Amino acid sequence: MPQTAGTVANAAAALKLPGNGEENGVLPWVELGRAKVPGGGEFRLMQRGDEFTIFAGTIGLMSSRQSGSEEAMARVAAERIGTRPKARVLIGGLGMGFTVRAALAAFRPDAELVVAELVPEIAGAWARGPLAAIHGESLDDPRVTLRLGDVGGVMAGDAQKFDAILLDVDNGPEGLSRPGNDALYSHPGIAKAKAALRPGGMLAVWSVAPDAGFSKRLGQSGMRVEELKARAHGGKGARHVIWVGTK
Repeated sequence: MPQTAGTVANAAAALKLPGNGEENGVLPWVELGRAKVPGGGEFRLMQRGDEFTIFAGTIGLMSSRQSGSEEAMARVAAERIGTRPKARVLIGGLGMGFTVRAALAAFRPDAELVVAELVPEIAGAWARGPLAAIHGESLDDPRVTLRLGDVGGVMAGDAQKFDAILLDVDNGPEGLSRPGNDALYSHPGIAKAKAALRPGGMLAVWSVAPDAGFSKRLGQSGMRVEELKARAHGGKGARHVIWVGTK
């Protein structure tokens, strides 16, 4: 993947996988599984004590100890479009399920949540195995439809369109988990997301750090844009970014 300013900033802000740690009296990381990412790359599910983290190489994509900003993204969506009857929400991707669980709590009982996840192990063996306590009963909720595949394909192929699209498939608006995700954050990718929204619908994109280039591209889309900040762990921790574009 070519290095861009956004890539460097987001990688630097992300959780890094250190050495074993036993020599410093720190609990060691234990590898629980590996998963190939369609289109390139590999994820590793690691555990240290009661903490779970999914790594792409040495960079942590998601941690069980940092869920505040992912949950905030779902609440922001509910505040803006949650009163719509039978609201349709597309969430990409599943990760550890924090956004899905927060959306289930925040949206009306008649809402439909479509979750697009590219990596089968994340949605299957890991979600139903080591991470089952984190996901709870969210994947069995009748409001949730799980689609294995690229979120861009779901956006393009769903004729009913969505009231909200919530994207958290990388550490920010560049293809960290796989190079093919770069297209999601390009001018054509933003246009595809906008076309998949119903009138007044919203696109939200999560990032571990600011990205001036993406902010500019989103602002050029014709949507009304906000750049929000949310803490990684409740009211503490790093300040993550959530871009909101309203059609």
